[in-house]
Amino acid sequence: MQRKIRQWRSGPYMMYFFLGLQLLVYLVLTLFGGSENGNVLVFFGAKVNFLIQQGQWWRLITPMFLHSGLTHIAVNSITLYFIGMQIEDLFGHWRFTVIYLLSGITGNIASFVFNQGISVGASTALFGLFGAFFMLMETFRNNVAIRAVGRQFALFILLNLGFDLFIPGIDLAGHLGGLLGGFLVANLVGVPNLRSIGRWRRCGAFIVLVGATAFFLYLGFTR
Repeated sequence: MQRKIRQWRSGPYMMYFFLGLQLLVYLVLTLFGGSENGNVLVFFGAKVNFLIQQGQWWRLITPMFLHSGLTHIAVNSITLYFIGMQIEDLFGHWRFTVIYLLSGITGNIASFVFNQGISVGASTALFGLFGAFFMLMETFRNNVAIRAVGRQFALFILLNLGFDLFIPGIDLAGHLGGLLGGFLVANLVGVPNLRSIGRWRRCGAFIVLVGATAFFLYLGFTR
């Protein structure tokens, strides 16, 4: 029994938590009228700019757990499973959680400023995991293992960015905001399973993250 508990604790249980949560929310949306029903999505917390401006700030958080349609939830769930497992193994449980949540928020803030439409999906947080991966490849470029894993995901990340440019309805601003947020948060929390990040680099990441977040929130609420 204790061995099983240790195995569970060493596994990517936060990835499984977020994966299970978004699947559960998708089921709830389906029961309440369908995940492609705009009214249902808005009721459960989709990103709607004028509602955020009226004080419903939680709409900068909740969209990352909502999905519109079976294809949307399937693609994001598969992506979370494969890249989330790698990032949680490298960064650890609580750091992975911080990267996922904060980059999801920064992505939704970018969407709030630059995208006028309703927006939902874990893609902002997933692109944050991509950003964390870019941080790994940039910081530990001489690490053979990181380069090997990087080759597996670099093309996948670039293809996702490429699709954003050509597929209508994709929230490019949200994805780029999540990507940048993930890169900065990864620098801030560090990678203890590899080696520590310099203090000045962490300070720089913190200043840029807080400054950019405050600036874009100001733009969003005063527009």
